[in-house]
Amino acid sequence: MTEPIPVAIGIGCQRGTALATLEAALDAILAELGAVEVRCIASHLRKADEPALLALAEAKGWPLQCYGAEQLAAVSVPNPSARVAAEVSTPSVAEAAALLAAGNHELLLEKRRYLGTDGKGMTLAVARCRQDAIRVASQGEESDSPGSQSQGRT
Repeated sequence: MTEPIPVAIGIGCQRGTALATLEAALDAILAELGAVEVRCIASHLRKADEPALLALAEAKGWPLQCYGAEQLAAVSVPNPSARVAAEVSTPSVAEAAALLAAGNHELLLEKRRYLGTDGKGMTLAVARCRQDAIRVASQGEESDSPGSQSQGRT
C-alpha cells in the first residue's frame, strides 16, 4: 500500500464562490492525484473571511493559511498572471499559496482553472509538504511561515 503524500492546496477564487464549487473542484483534483493527505488549504489574505473557504476548512478539518500579496508575489511560480496581479497585487494566488503553505518548491499539480455552476471562477494548485511543515501541521501548531494568518481548525 502506498503511503499518502502530504500536500497543501492553494486556492484562488472570486468573492462569493459557492462551497459546492470548491468541493467539486477539489474532488476532481484529489481523484486525479490519488493517495494524498491534505495538511491545509491556503489562499490570499483577502480571502481570510471568504465564507466558502471557511466552511470548507471547517467541514474537512483542514487549517486555512492566508498570505499577504507581498509574500505571494515573492514566490516564483510557473504560471503567473498579469490579470491576477492587477486585481490582487500578486501574479499568483493558488500556486504561490500552495508552495508557501507546503514549505516546499515542488508543485504536484500546477494551477488548474475551474468554473462552477454558480458562474464563479477559481484556481487550485497542489504542493508537496516538506517534512518539518508536516510535523508542525500534525502537532496543530501555527505555521512557521512568517506573516501568514491561520484560520479555521489547526
